[in-house]
Amino acid sequence: MTDIHSTAIVSPKARIADNVTIGPYAIVEDDVVIGEGCRIGPSALLASGTRLGREVQVFKGAVIGERPQDLKFGGEPTTAEIGDHSIIREYATIHRGTTYHHRTVVGQHCFIMAYAHVAHDCIVGDHVILANSVNLAGHVEIEDYVVIGGVVPVHQFVRIGAHSMIGGGFRVQQDICPFALAGGYPLEVKGLNVVGLRRRGFSREVIRTLQRTFKLLFFSNLNTTQAVERIRAEIDPIPEVQTILEFIEKSKRGLVK
Repeated sequence: MTDIHSTAIVSPKARIADNVTIGPYAIVEDDVVIGEGCRIGPSALLASGTRLGREVQVFKGAVIGERPQDLKFGGEPTTAEIGDHSIIREYATIHRGTTYHHRTVVGQHCFIMAYAHVAHDCIVGDHVILANSVNLAGHVEIEDYVVIGGVVPVHQFVRIGAHSMIGGGFRVQQDICPFALAGGYPLEVKGLNVVGLRRRGFSREVIRTLQRTFKLLFFSNLNTTQAVERIRAEIDPIPEVQTILEFIEKSKRGLVK
């Protein structure tokens, strides 16, 4: 049974599934889709173009689907899409896309903490955690199982590889390699995200192979091109190593080393 508070303002054009709860003073505009079992907190705004999957939780004062902060935006129809079972905490903001991607995406089972900002055309994978006041500039891409500590700004067009972790309070200006643990001023790769990989069931053999890969890539006197050549020649080409090599090939901003 859907429960909409009497003070909420909900457009009759919005599409709302069953078992949805919409709290006091929340606003749901035209062209909004809310999936089954979602909970919308007090004073939240779901602007036109918002798409919520199943059982998404949106807490007090969060804003999803508002116009992008991009002077080139001309009012074209775009979306902000939130995957199933994701949590959007208090006063987080997620803006819809521009003609670049036509959408902003937050994947499934993500946890976007209070005051975080996901800008236009960002693509965020599944099981991603953005701690309080993380700020993603436009066009940032974050792969699955990434954790970003609090108060971290991420430069536009940066890519952050799967299973990596970035400590709180640091600035991300270039791409972060998959499986990396990053921190410091300026930001640098401190090593492999061993704790995270163990928690997610990666075997000892895979972790040892990734450690050898990281030693060549980040902790030798080799430049990136030389390190890649050595990795291809010396390291067992397991899928995780191939993931790293493919990520490097696609990097446009260069790697944090």
